Amino acid sequence: MRRLFVATAIAAFTATAVVTAALAAPGSAPGPAPLIERTKLFGNPSRSAGRISPDGKWLSWLAPRDGMMNIWVAPVSDPSHARPLTAEKIRPIRSYFWSPDSARILFINDKGGDENFLLYGVDVASGAQTSLTPFEKTRVEIFGQSRHVKDRLLVGLNNRDPRWHDAYSLDLKTGKLTLVLKNDGYGGFGVDEQLRIRTAIKPRADGGVDVFRVTNNVIAAKPDETIGFEDSDTNPVGFTADGNTQYWIDTRGRDTAALVAQDMKTNKRTVLAQDVRADVDSAMINPMTGRVDAYAVNYLKREWTPLSPAIKPDLAFLAAHLKGQVTVTSRTDADTLWTVVADPVSKPVTTYLYDRKAKRLTKLFTGRPDLESATLADMHPVEIKTRDGLTEVSYLTLPPGSDANGDGKPDHPVPMVLLVHGGPWARDEYGNNGLHQWLANRGYAVLSVNYRASSGFGKKYTAAGNLQWGLKMHDDLIDAVDWAVKSGVTSRDKVAIMGGSYGGYATLAGLTFTPETFACGVDIVGPSNLNTLLEAIPAYWTSGREQMYRRMGDPRTPDGLAVLKAASPLFKADAITKPLLIGQGANDPRVNQREAAQIVAAMKAKNIPVTYILFPDEGHGFARPENNIAFYAASEAFLAKCLGGRAEPYGKAFAGSSITSPYGAEFAPGLAAALAAGK
Repeated sequence: MRRLFVATAIAAFTATAVVTAALAAPGSAPGPAPLIERTKLFGNPSRSAGRISPDGKWLSWLAPRDGMMNIWVAPVSDPSHARPLTAEKIRPIRSYFWSPDSARILFINDKGGDENFLLYGVDVASGAQTSLTPFEKTRVEIFGQSRHVKDRLLVGLNNRDPRWHDAYSLDLKTGKLTLVLKNDGYGGFGVDEQLRIRTAIKPRADGGVDVFRVTNNVIAAKPDETIGFEDSDTNPVGFTADGNTQYWIDTRGRDTAALVAQDMKTNKRTVLAQDVRADVDSAMINPMTGRVDAYAVNYLKREWTPLSPAIKPDLAFLAAHLKGQVTVTSRTDADTLWTVVADPVSKPVTTYLYDRKAKRLTKLFTGRPDLESATLADMHPVEIKTRDGLTEVSYLTLPPGSDANGDGKPDHPVPMVLLVHGGPWARDEYGNNGLHQWLANRGYAVLSVNYRASSGFGKKYTAAGNLQWGLKMHDDLIDAVDWAVKSGVTSRDKVAIMGGSYGGYATLAGLTFTPETFACGVDIVGPSNLNTLLEAIPAYWTSGREQMYRRMGDPRTPDGLAVLKAASPLFKADAITKPLLIGQGANDPRVNQREAAQIVAAMKAKNIPVTYILFPDEGHGFARPENNIAFYAASEAFLAKCLGGRAEPYGKAFAGSSITSPYGAEFAPGLAAALAAGK
C-alpha cells in the first residue's frame, strides 16, 4: 500500500511590499542568475505527456487551449497539423491514454479536487466526447486494458458501495457497462491480456492480504497464498499475452523488491531481477507479448537494464544520444515507434519520437521552452547518515553560481529550504524539479530527504517508520539539517521547512516539536491531528486501512489513540514561535480542510500569528496553474522575509486564481495588499 498524502520572529512579519533582494553587494563577485518568472516555472507547459497511438498514425499531447490544459492530436506524418481534441474549461486534464483500437482517447477528471475521478472518451475522427462513467460520487479505476482486446476495457466502479470497486466490462464504441464481478471486500484484481480476472486480493485484519485464484469470474473459496503485512508492497504487475505467466514486484523472502515471474500452471516463481540497494520500481512491458523487456532500479538515480536482447541496442542508442535520464513513454503495436522523454535536470524536459528501424530521433517538443535559456541548477544526490546508522538518499540543489568549485557544496553557507515529500510511503528522486529550481533561483539551497518510511529502499527501511510519526521520522529530518550545517551548505539560523501532505505534517511537527530548529515553515495540505485525519480518510481506502493503522497507530485502541495524539502537532500548537504559512484545498478528500482550520483556530486562540490560504476549487494539492502561481507568490514573499532570499513582486500573481485568506493575511509580507488589489 502506497498512498500519497505533495514570537519575536513572527512580530517582524508585518504586511510590507516585497522587492527583489540583492544577494551580492556592489563590487563583489558576480551576482545571482536572473530571476525566473513564476509563470515560466508553474504556468502551463507548452506541451506535455506526449504519446503515440497504438496503430502508429497519431501523436498526442497535453497543451493549453484557452488557458486550460487539453488533449491535442496530430498525424505522425505531420506533427505541425495539430488540433485540439478536448475543450475543458474548468479543470485541467492531467492524464490520458489511447484506446487499444486507436479510435479514441480516454481521460479521467474530477470536480474541484474531490478525487471522484470519472472516465471520458473522445472520438479522434469526430471530436465527440462521451462520459463513460456518468455517476455521482464515484471514483473509476482502470482494472485492465489490452492491445489484444481492441473494443473493451475492464473498469472498476464504486457507485454501489464506496469502499469496493465492482468490475465492469466497458464497450468503448457503445459505452455499455456490463457487470463482470461484484466486489464484496477485495482490494485489487490481477487481469490478463484477454481482460480476464485471474487473481483477487483481499485485505486481512492483520494488515496482510490473501490472494485468491479466479476462474470464469468466480473467486476460489480458499486463498492460493497469503502475503504478510511486512510484504504489503508486493503487487502484481501484469500477465504475458498467453496468460501463462504473471509478473510481481515482490518482497517476499528478501528486503528490496524483486521482479518475479510466476508460472500460473505450476506456481513456480523465478526471480528475474533484484538489487540490494533499492527496489525494482519500474518495468517496460512489451505491448504485444506482455513480457517484461527491461526493468529499472532507482537508488540515487533510475537505471534501466534490458531483459530482452531485442531492445538492448535501442536502450544503448538512446543513452548515447540523449542527455540525462531517459524514459520510454509509449510504444506502437508494431513496436517500431516509441515516444521518449529525456530529462537533463538542469535543462527542461524534452520529448522525442524514436524510429527503431531507422535508429532516428525526432524532437517533438520541449515542455517549457521559456526555460531553455534560463540558468537552471544541477541536482546532487547525497547519502546522509541518521543518528542510528540508517542511510537517507537525499537530493541537494544549490543556487546557481554559489558552487564555484563544482563540488556540490556552496562557496559559503546559504539559506536552505528543507523540502519534505508527501506520502510518507513515497520518495523523492533525481530529475528536473520545478520546486527545486524555483527555490534555488531565489537564492536557497534545497534539500529533499528520503527519511525512514519512504518507499523504494526495501521493506526494512519502510518499516523503520512504523509508529514513528513525529519521532524517528522527524529525527531523520533534523539529522539532515545537521548534516547540511556541518557540511557548510547552510547556517543553523537560516533553515526553513516546507512540504505537502506528509511534508505539510512534517512542517507543523518541525515548528511544534523542535521549534528552535527552523526559521519558518510552509505547510501545504498537511494534517495537524492524526486522529481526525484517520477518521476522515475516503471510503475507497478501506482496503489499506489496516496497514495505515499498523504504520501510524490504531485509533481503535487506547494505546493507538495515545500514539496518534502524541504525534499530532495540534496539541502542541502553543509551542510555535516561528512564522507559519498554511495552504489548503477546500475539497481535499485525504487531508480534510478541518486539519488546517483546527490548528489555525488553536493558534488564533493563543494569539500566535499564522497565515492561512484557502483555495475553494482545489483538493489535495493544487491542480490549476493559476492557484499554484498565487500560492508560490505568497510563499516566496514569506520565505524572503524569513531567510533573506529573493522574491518576484506579486504583480498579477493572483489573476485567475481562486485564492482566499480566511485568517492572517496581515502576517505575510504583501499578501493583504495583494488580495485587496484584486485578481
